[in-house]
Amino acid sequence: MRFNSLSNSNSNSNSNSNTPPSEPDETLTLDRNSPILVAQDYTLLVSDQVLTVILSNLAKSQQLSSCLVCKRWLKISGGLVKSLRLLDWDFLDSGRLGFRFPNLIDVDIVQACIISPRNSGICLSNKFVSIHVNSFISDNECVWKPDFLSTRAVDRGVRILAQCCPNLRRLVLCGVSVEGLVSIANECLALQELELCSCTDLDLKGLAGFRNLQILKLIGSVNGLYDSVISDIGLTILAQVCPRLLKLELVGCEGSYDGIKAIGQCCQMMEELTLCDHKLEGGWLAALSYCTNLKTLKFQSCKFIDPNPGPSEHLGSCPTLEELYLERCQLRDKQGLGALFLVCEAVRDLVFADCWGLDNNAFSAASVCRRVASLSLEGCSLLTMDGFEPVVHSWKEVKRLKVVACNNIKDSAMSPELATLFSLLKELKWRPDSKSILSSGLEGTGVWQRGGRSFKI
Repeated sequence: MRFNSLSNSNSNSNSNSNTPPSEPDETLTLDRNSPILVAQDYTLLVSDQVLTVILSNLAKSQQLSSCLVCKRWLKISGGLVKSLRLLDWDFLDSGRLGFRFPNLIDVDIVQACIISPRNSGICLSNKFVSIHVNSFISDNECVWKPDFLSTRAVDRGVRILAQCCPNLRRLVLCGVSVEGLVSIANECLALQELELCSCTDLDLKGLAGFRNLQILKLIGSVNGLYDSVISDIGLTILAQVCPRLLKLELVGCEGSYDGIKAIGQCCQMMEELTLCDHKLEGGWLAALSYCTNLKTLKFQSCKFIDPNPGPSEHLGSCPTLEELYLERCQLRDKQGLGALFLVCEAVRDLVFADCWGLDNNAFSAASVCRRVASLSLEGCSLLTMDGFEPVVHSWKEVKRLKVVACNNIKDSAMSPELATLFSLLKELKWRPDSKSILSSGLEGTGVWQRGGRSFKI
């Protein structure tokens, strides 16, 4: 902006000069009788499509700042948001969510469904949510549990969400009923991934309207949060209404042989099954043989595999299984673990991560899996070289090996045959004992004589 001179003494002398006059839209006059002209917004010359491309290339922190420029930038930046975790239920119930973020494809409303004080400084964290709690706990309450919105309120909010965001691909719900699921199925035709928390067996009937649903996660009971039950009834309903599932994850769900068998018979396209902290009854492992196209089987935070698997001749097998993951599981039940290896004898990739109770006897049962090509061991401190080496030698097709933080597997106990096998592998990560690696790395440096107790291992 240019400022006009307050004196007009030179105005007549400069009137015949060749200097072009300044443009009026860039001039700010200080004359009392003249209006104040504001500088032109040149971003108005840029179309919304071009401005969208420009803002989409900014970092997320810069996108948040750009929405404060003007209403136009606010609307465009809101259209760039694809994923959202809702924290304030009123923002959804008032209809502002769809107006502010019209192009959402991934929404999580679990946090907003929990009634918690906003001014509390105490935060209760769970692997699913983090909520604020009051410091006051009555004498009769030994364990604090949060309050949730009513099912009626959740269904109303879900109905609003379905109408304002019809292009949803992924959705995480909590406490929704059949009516809420039906409204989502009718409006969000492209929904492919769904996660349900705090629902009952009969609520799963609302899944019948989802035509393109491929990934489903059911969270039954969560310690300290809620105690809903998913049993064989719900698993059977699920199998009948969702025959096109590709991935299924069951968290804290109950059930038995009948429920898993129904899923295997009806969901013939299912390729991945994940069980987290399951409460399945004994004998359910035999039902895995009905999952004829299962390729990946995962166990996470499970206290047991199968307390009573039954005779081995009745277990069957999964001929198409390629990957078996056991993460943070208790493997003290040798009978259940041995039955699992019999069912998964065709597995190619075997992963153990931070599993308790995996000793030499338990690991020896894995030798029945003759086709293992990749093994990963991490955090298995009870396993020694005496139990590790015979099993690895029994696998003739092993090509990849990873051993990390298994402190009882010592380099000094390695045989020449195992060293020869390592030289033939395509991929090897060998860090079983960090102390031995540190010792060999500092050998010959004289650190041990200088450090005394400080460098003693």
